[in-house]
Amino acid sequence: MHSTEGRAGRATRFDLMLAYGQWQGSGRHRHLPRGAAAAAEICARYAPRVDVPLSDATGDDFDVIAWPALFEQFRAAHELLRRHAPERVLTAGGDCAVDIAVIGYLAQRHPGLTVVWIDAHYDANTPATSPSRSLHGMPVSAIMGYAPGPMRELLPAPISADRFFYYGVRVGDEGDLEFQRQHGLALLDEARVSGRKLHIHFDLDVLDPDEFPHLAFREPGGPSVADAVSLVERLAATNDVVGLTITEFAPDSDAAAANGGMVIARLCDAALKGTERARDSGGGA
Repeated sequence: MHSTEGRAGRATRFDLMLAYGQWQGSGRHRHLPRGAAAAAEICARYAPRVDVPLSDATGDDFDVIAWPALFEQFRAAHELLRRHAPERVLTAGGDCAVDIAVIGYLAQRHPGLTVVWIDAHYDANTPATSPSRSLHGMPVSAIMGYAPGPMRELLPAPISADRFFYYGVRVGDEGDLEFQRQHGLALLDEARVSGRKLHIHFDLDVLDPDEFPHLAFREPGGPSVADAVSLVERLAATNDVVGLTITEFAPDSDAAAANGGMVIARLCDAALKGTERARDSGGGA
């Protein structure tokens, strides 16, 4: 297993921390910049930080709101990952669409990559089916080969349905659900996800909003923080986690950012604990 030292001096399995504060892909972006900045500060303890520059381009295209800015940021992230060539990436978002570039890179770097999508939402619309035209509702279809416009040309290794699993999903519109049905996208069965090169997408809105309220979209019925942290640790103990992306942190004050940030640190620590468990049992990568 490759390890580096994060800024706080702790051993980490991540080679690079991508600070990708994109907010334009969300339909409710008011507090996302604050959350992305807080998430990046925390995640930078675990690996060397690289920032994706944000664009001030305006306009819409390809049936996607704010497309020029989103595509400019996508290309910047794509180029940064290509240039730094990390084996393992920790990403602090931003909206969920930041993971299109990250998963696209990791799928090329690690053929056979499996993705566990931990999220309250299916995120599986396409530009043709999305009622909102917000890109953060389209990343699942994008990583499977249905990315809008020229983005698709930079994603040559789509994720197949048998290497994709949902956890915590409970909200979707007809476009999401039709994509899920057509492609047979399954819920996570931990017994089936073992010994894989794994990327974990963690949208914080999967959590029970009564316990974790720092969200733009509060969907009742999610797992507790403790259950979600335990899941990440188990996945890291039984797989080689090459990517972890944390998104959609939307605290409405600096105090809320500090409070919610403790959960982000717990998720990162869980990935490291799981790795340590695997190594101690002789099952590490």
